[in-house]
Amino acid sequence: MPTDPALPDGRPAAEVLAELRALRRADAPTRGGRTFAYVYDAGLDGLDELAAEAYTAFATVNGLDPTVFPSVARLENDVVGAVAALLGAPGAQGTFTSGGTESILLAVKTARDHARTVRGITAPQLVLPSTAHAAFHKAAAYLGVEPVVVPVDPVTFRADAAAMAAALTDRTALVVASAPSYAHGVTDPVAEIAAAASARGVLCHVDACIGGWILPYLRRAGREVAPFDLSVPGVTSLSVDLHKYAYADKGASVVLYRDAELRRHQYFAHAGWPGYPVVNPTVQGTKSGGLLAQAWAVLQHVGEEGYTALAGRVAEASDRLLAGLRSLDGVRVLGDPAAGLVAFTVAGEDTGAPTGAGEDTGAPDLSLLLHLADEMRELGWYLQPQLSFDGLPPNLHLTLTPATVGQVDALLGDLAAALAKARALEPVTVDPALAAFAAELDPQTLGPDEVAAVLAFAGLGEGAGLPGRMAPVLVLLDALPGPLKERLLSEFIGSVFRI
Repeated sequence: MPTDPALPDGRPAAEVLAELRALRRADAPTRGGRTFAYVYDAGLDGLDELAAEAYTAFATVNGLDPTVFPSVARLENDVVGAVAALLGAPGAQGTFTSGGTESILLAVKTARDHARTVRGITAPQLVLPSTAHAAFHKAAAYLGVEPVVVPVDPVTFRADAAAMAAALTDRTALVVASAPSYAHGVTDPVAEIAAAASARGVLCHVDACIGGWILPYLRRAGREVAPFDLSVPGVTSLSVDLHKYAYADKGASVVLYRDAELRRHQYFAHAGWPGYPVVNPTVQGTKSGGLLAQAWAVLQHVGEEGYTALAGRVAEASDRLLAGLRSLDGVRVLGDPAAGLVAFTVAGEDTGAPTGAGEDTGAPDLSLLLHLADEMRELGWYLQPQLSFDGLPPNLHLTLTPATVGQVDALLGDLAAALAKARALEPVTVDPALAAFAAELDPQTLGPDEVAAVLAFAGLGEGAGLPGRMAPVLVLLDALPGPLKERLLSEFIGSVFRI
């Protein structure tokens, strides 16, 4: 019985590449310093080309078996060795991974298996501050570990070391600190948390996916940086993404352990089948050597002095941005940003006077904040909206890179104009009756028609595409209970990837 072909007969390479380039033009720019989330731009000429050539040279190398492809072992030992030298302790061992989520998942898996085999824990818990990355909750869900979430200080947004210590139990397999946390860019009290964990015989992981590579170079550039890495007593593992402030292409991270004995709990080995003997250090089995090669090439090319200079440029951009934000009426910077991440919120009324660091500007206005994000997007800037959570205010998040140094003045000028325009717009509100109705819904029992109706109400119905302005959608999401919000987000993403 004839069927429609899955693919065309074949198209010329030039035509295929032209279509890819056309698709790419619809994306947010990844270079130039105007997209303040998701991308890390060193602003160095030739770096992208170097990474691409290194990837191409190793694209067909299979990282599954370093005995067949010994170059994989050499490159990984070099990369992990550099990370260990920067962040480690004598004897530290690690693994190259595909990103922060995989590094975190492996750290949680290691802690779970260590707790099971060494301490006899069969129902392990993961103690983490409420600002810890969502990847820890993903790992807990995948691995059958119970997350125990501890509220952070509502003023500094840092983990409460005493509360974290009080949350430790005989079932705790791992405790987490961030250096810094993604949402607010502040560094948790790592030394205090690690000491409390050590006193209970509990492993302690530092999520330095963002800060792990830049914080040491900020210190070398003359900035004050508190100890956070494996040199801190009680810290037993750490994750650092090289595709962030090491400026490698996406798909490059390292998870580091205090010693090889701890790292062995990360590995999966299986000899109970008739095929080749399997031992996987990471979640992936087969993987291209290209991502490892490009990360190695970028580290080798930029070098020690290069990374110190780049960290200094990020610090310069951060200083100028923070000063500018604090001069704007009603704007409040959240916490004490440590490593290129800045979050700020906006009060509903124009106070008529500039505010200083940490000063109260009045209640954050979610509608105004999201109008501001939309206005900035129309001007060609992407600032990442973050909704309210557990008493923590909604805000706009910015990730600074060396490429943003030359953009700070333009950003601040457009921000002031966009804020004035946003204040003149009609506030976006949610019908209280709708919010009350949504609060009674059970997301687990919603049928497809009901989910489709809610998505359509939010402007995210099937075939509708993304709305031009996100403020109405995000205001509604902010008002929904967490489980319903998660269900709708999952359904929406499912509709995006539906053929």
